[in-house]
Amino acid sequence: MQIQLITIGNRMPNWVQQGYDDYAKRLPRECELVLKEIAPGKRGKNSDISRIIKEEGERLLKAIPSDTRVVTLDIPGKAWTTPELAEALQRWLQSGQNIALLIGGPEGLSEAAKQRADESWSLSKLTLPHPLVRVIVAEQLYRAWSILHNHPYHRD
Repeated sequence: MQIQLITIGNRMPNWVQQGYDDYAKRLPRECELVLKEIAPGKRGKNSDISRIIKEEGERLLKAIPSDTRVVTLDIPGKAWTTPELAEALQRWLQSGQNIALLIGGPEGLSEAAKQRADESWSLSKLTLPHPLVRVIVAEQLYRAWSILHNHPYHRD
C-alpha cells in the first residue's frame, strides 16, 4: 500500500522537509509515504479566494490515482486518538487500496475535494500551519505503524 500525502503548497523551509523525510523514510514499503505537492494559487490583495480554492481543489483531485481511498485532513473531520489512527491504518492496510491524504491551502479544501473523501481526519480543532501538518501526519503515521508492530517507538 502507498499513502500519498497530496498537499497544496511548495517551497517549504528545510526543517519541514527534514522532519517529513525523517518519519517518511522510517515507514516500511508496505505503507510507503509519498509526498505530492500541488502549487498554490496566486493570492493578492484583490484575489478571488473562492475561485482559487476551487482551482486548487481541481488540481488536488487530478493528482489522486484511480482506485484510491481518499482521506481529507480537515478541522470538522474525526479527531482520532493515536490508537484509533493505528486502527485506521490497519484497516487501510487490510483493504489493499492506496490512500490519498488531502491537505488544502491556507483557506482549506474545496467542496469538491471534501465530497470526494471517503473519510475525514481532524488533527486538531486548532488551525495548524500547513508546513507543520506535513510533519505531524508523517510522525503520527509512523507512530501508528509502530503500535501495530509492537515497535518501542510508541509508549503509552
